[in-house]
Amino acid sequence: MNFLRGVMGGPSAGPQPSGADTIQKLCDRVASSTLLDDRRDAVRALKSLSKKYRLEVGIQAMEHLIHVLQTDRSDSEIIGYALDTLYNVISNDLEEEEQDDSEEENSAKQVDDLGSQFTEIFIKQQENVTLLLTLVEEFDFHVRWPGVKLLTSLLKQQGPQVQQIILVSPMGVSRLMDLLADSREVIRNDGVLLLQQLTKSNAAIQKIVAFENAFERLLDIITEEGNSDGGIVVEDCLLLLQNLLKNNNSNQNFFKEGSYIQRMKPWFEVGDDNCGWSAQKVTNLHLMLQLVRVLVSPTNPPGATSSCQKAMFHCGLLQQLCTILMATGVPADILTETINTVSEVIRGCQTNQDYFASVNAPSNPPRPAIVVLLMSMVNERQPFVLRCAVLYCFQCFLYKNQKGQGEIVSTLLPSTIDATGNSVSAGQLLCGGLFSTDSLSNWCAAVALAHALQENATLKEQLLRVQLATSIGNPPVSLLQQCTNILSQGSKVQTRVGLLMLLCTWLSNCSIAVTHFLHNPANVPFLTGQIAENLGEEEQLVQGLCALLLGISIYYNDNSLENYRKEKLKQLIEKRIGRENFVEKLGFISKHELYSRAAQKPQPSFSSPDHMMFDHEFTKLVKELEGVISKAIYKSSEEDKKEEEVKKTLEQHDNIVTHYKKVIREQDQELEELKQQINTLTSQNEQLQATVTQQVSQIQQHKDQYNLLKVQLGKDTQHHNSHSDTFQMNGIQTEEVSKLKEELEEWKNKHELLQGQLREKDSVIEKLNSSQLEMGTTEQSSQTSKSGGLEHNSELQKELEMLRSQIQLQSAEISKLQKENQKLQVMNATPDPVLGDSGATAATSSELEARLEQEIKELKSEVKALSEEKESLKQQLDSSSSTVAILQDEKSKLQREVAESKKEQDDLLVLLADQDQKISALKIKLKDLGVPVEDEDDIESGDQGDEDEDGDEEEQD
Repeated sequence: MNFLRGVMGGPSAGPQPSGADTIQKLCDRVASSTLLDDRRDAVRALKSLSKKYRLEVGIQAMEHLIHVLQTDRSDSEIIGYALDTLYNVISNDLEEEEQDDSEEENSAKQVDDLGSQFTEIFIKQQENVTLLLTLVEEFDFHVRWPGVKLLTSLLKQQGPQVQQIILVSPMGVSRLMDLLADSREVIRNDGVLLLQQLTKSNAAIQKIVAFENAFERLLDIITEEGNSDGGIVVEDCLLLLQNLLKNNNSNQNFFKEGSYIQRMKPWFEVGDDNCGWSAQKVTNLHLMLQLVRVLVSPTNPPGATSSCQKAMFHCGLLQQLCTILMATGVPADILTETINTVSEVIRGCQTNQDYFASVNAPSNPPRPAIVVLLMSMVNERQPFVLRCAVLYCFQCFLYKNQKGQGEIVSTLLPSTIDATGNSVSAGQLLCGGLFSTDSLSNWCAAVALAHALQENATLKEQLLRVQLATSIGNPPVSLLQQCTNILSQGSKVQTRVGLLMLLCTWLSNCSIAVTHFLHNPANVPFLTGQIAENLGEEEQLVQGLCALLLGISIYYNDNSLENYRKEKLKQLIEKRIGRENFVEKLGFISKHELYSRAAQKPQPSFSSPDHMMFDHEFTKLVKELEGVISKAIYKSSEEDKKEEEVKKTLEQHDNIVTHYKKVIREQDQELEELKQQINTLTSQNEQLQATVTQQVSQIQQHKDQYNLLKVQLGKDTQHHNSHSDTFQMNGIQTEEVSKLKEELEEWKNKHELLQGQLREKDSVIEKLNSSQLEMGTTEQSSQTSKSGGLEHNSELQKELEMLRSQIQLQSAEISKLQKENQKLQVMNATPDPVLGDSGATAATSSELEARLEQEIKELKSEVKALSEEKESLKQQLDSSSSTVAILQDEKSKLQREVAESKKEQDDLLVLLADQDQKISALKIKLKDLGVPVEDEDDIESGDQGDEDEDGDEEEQD
């Protein structure tokens, strides 16, 4: 402390040291002092001097301060002072704040150079940035906060270099992402500012930040801060989200797949009272709308834009935007940006376009939102940017929307015009704007009507039917004629440019419209007169458009008018204008500066109404037609005839190819449908089989339960028999006694029969014994007879023993049956004393009988239900088997149809090969004649593109 008193403020008798000397002494103290307190005080003093003596501190102390950061990590206070000092030296913000307005212009460049130079010195050693990343990880507020500010300042001064160092640093970006989770708001908010600088123009860092769960954290912060009602923190979060999503297709897809679009809907919930919005709320809502536009920008890949558009419709975001669009009291700039946002959300998406067509304004009576917007577009009192936004919205509504185009044109046709005049239609507003005295309204209405005809030949023909009543008593004139009449009256340049763009779009690729245009004898002389004159620079644009319109009249001319055939028109150009002069005037369009601006993006953005000359879609038409018209002017009549023949041949070939492609596509579609039907029926069959198996198992379970109940019932019956002999005897009926008597009689008869057989055997034995005694004395005969007799005797003895055993068994059974018969007779003859004496036993037996009868009834009903269920399962099994047979028949039919279609395709391929040979010969002839011919690969790619667009529209539907 004594050192500081001597350096900083202590009174001294000698001369005062200069700032540079003081800083040098402080730097020496930081470098040489062994006590931490002394070094800390010296760094604190450098911090206090760093604002006033920025250059001196930066030059002399930076190395020492970096050394402090490396060696004194244990003391958070000295680390905080060192970081603050480095921030004061490197940052330009502090010096810019202190400058006066008069000095600002003079010293701004010097300030920027000074901060950039110090930043370059600091990051020259990459370890310094890595050290700073490590310090930012510290939880101590006095270390983390100045570290965040210093790193933000480094990124502002040398963004790409610092970004690259952080990118290669291990876990560099992940460390900085932890700042968003800090509970201290000041660090969290400065962390958002740091990430803003970190993610600028670096797609790799943007992806890492996004996959570190940045979307979730930022949306949580916006919700916590109150969405659009929040403060500047919401603004910073929205700017960071824009950095992450703009021109980054990977992050946009991740944002959509993470269902974060759904979380944007609460941002646009506005109340009925929209008065008195704060400036911060307007800024926040403006950034929110811009964020929606980033996701659906026309410059994004079409697939990504389409999926985001669908997600915005399904989550209700588009509906919420339309609510703001129709609300009252919304600030003008927010309303303009909302119109632009709705425009891009519905652009090219049929579902969203259909919804927008159904939106009504809250008026009495309700009017479609499109009509209300068109009223603003043709109203010259409305702001210019708002009218441009409405025009863009109308263009996006009609983009690739033939249904919407037809609805707009239908409001102009005579059959659909409201005769009562109670409601104003879109067509009437466009006609009113087309012929008003305001040139900007003329231009906007002409461009809007041109978009209603874009790439739609049918509507171009229908629009020829539109008749306009110019004044009372005069006959009506067609819309086409009225446009040419206004064109010839010499109105403002902007009006004429708009009408010429409308006529060029209308006549292109529509021979009938060209014929109607040429049928008016005044049109061609007017165009040639305009082209032939030498006018000023302002009129050169009109001359170029007149040349384009005349060229379209030649190129798409079907020679149906004798006086205006292609050859005669080209001769007229040669005489009145000159071919070279005509081509030069045609080139005025694409060379114009305003043409180049309009060709850059679909949204009409003009600095002033005077610059509003070209439409984006019209620039595509000019690019397509300029070359072919220039070539058509120089062709002779013979070349035209040959070209016509080739065109017809090519058209025939294209029609044949298109037809067969359509047939093949339909067959493929039918095959796919049949395959799907087979798969569906197969799955149904499998389900039915599974159901049958399940029900069979259930039947088996019921059978097992039934058998178990029978066994249990038998056991209960035996139990009751052992306890109540009287009840058992009473259960035996008279029929059973008679059966037992009959069985007894049968056994007696069998016994008598067996006794008779036994007596017969005994007599046979006696006869054999007597015959044996009468045998002769011959040894051989006696031995033979003896052996035979013995064998026969033994067999008879065995048979006799068997019979005796059977008789004994039967006797035992007979005696047993006799005893049972006697017992039964006694029981039947004498009354049961037990039943007479004991009423309780009778009651018990009756209860048991009732219970047994009830159980038997339940078992019978269960058996009946099981049998019915079995029958139904059999029926289902039979139906499923018949279904399988039908499916097999259909499968065989399909196989035969596939074979036939393959055969047809082979025949078609042979036919197409012949056609290709003819076409190649014709192309060779055309090339010899100098006619440019498109390759078949270009045609194929064009067809493929058309098919892809059709597929996209079907998916959107």
